[in-house]
Formats: sequence, C-alpha cells, structure tokens
Amino acid sequence: MRIDYPNIAKVIASLTEGETDEVALMATVVCELHHADDRFDWTGFYRVTEPDLLKIGPYQGGHGCLQIPFSRGVCGAAARMAEVQLVDDVDAFPGHIACASSTRSEVVLPVFNAGGDVIAVLDIDSNQPAAFDESDATALTAILEAVFTRS
Repeated sequence: MRIDYPNIAKVIASLTEGETDEVALMATVVCELHHADDRFDWTGFYRVTEPDLLKIGPYQGGHGCLQIPFSRGVCGAAARMAEVQLVDDVDAFPGHIACASSTRSEVVLPVFNAGGDVIAVLDIDSNQPAAFDESDATALTAILEAVFTRS
C-alpha cells in the first residue's frame, strides 16, 4: 500500500495538536508514517543532541545506529547541509552507514524548529531500490513543517 499523504497529514495534525514536546511529536509522527506505507522498512528520527552529532530518537523497525556524526552518511549529510537527501541506491552513496543490511534506498529530511534550527532528521529506509521520489520528499517536508515549526 502507498501512503495517502493528504490523509496522513490530517491524522498527524489531529494527534499532535497542542503538543509541544519534540520527542512526543517525533514518536507520533514516526508511528503514523511507518504503518502507512509498505515501502517504509525503517522510519525514525535522529535528534541533534550536541554540535555536529545525531543520536537515535523515536523509531519503528529494527535497531538503528545509536549515533551519527554530521560528517558521515546520508543522515549526517541531511543535517549538515539542511537539505533533503533522496538516495536511490545506498551502496552508491559515498560514506553510507549501513545500520541495516536490508536498506536499499532512503529519504532523509531535515527537521526544523520554529526558529529555523535543524533539530533532527527524519530517516525513512526501504528494502526496495529507488523507493522514494520528489513527491515523497515534498509531502514529508510539509508534514514536518506543520508539526515542528508551529510556534
């Protein structure tokens, strides 16, 4: 099944309304997204916990890496450059960190707070090659903005 982004955005908005705790918001977003699409093999947040370091946050799926420096991997690139990373083939991404051997492609999105700071990245892995495209990135970015940039 493919995700119905307009519907999932409404569900997430309803579930997170009035909540300000970032970890609670992340847990809710991850739960809803992960179970909405068969392509999503691992769905989770890596939080910025100190300068240039991401640590695992709420996630669904198998174990993830506990920490990722901004200087390494797809998640590090998304945090460092504050830009979405769409990777059709993780084996072709220089410096890819293999947290799970089943991962073939991924989309990683920076998460901004209301002040414009990167507070985390949302990492969605798939066991299918080239599972994600610009329409996924656009819809996911809109969901993250609606949840995390409201003041």
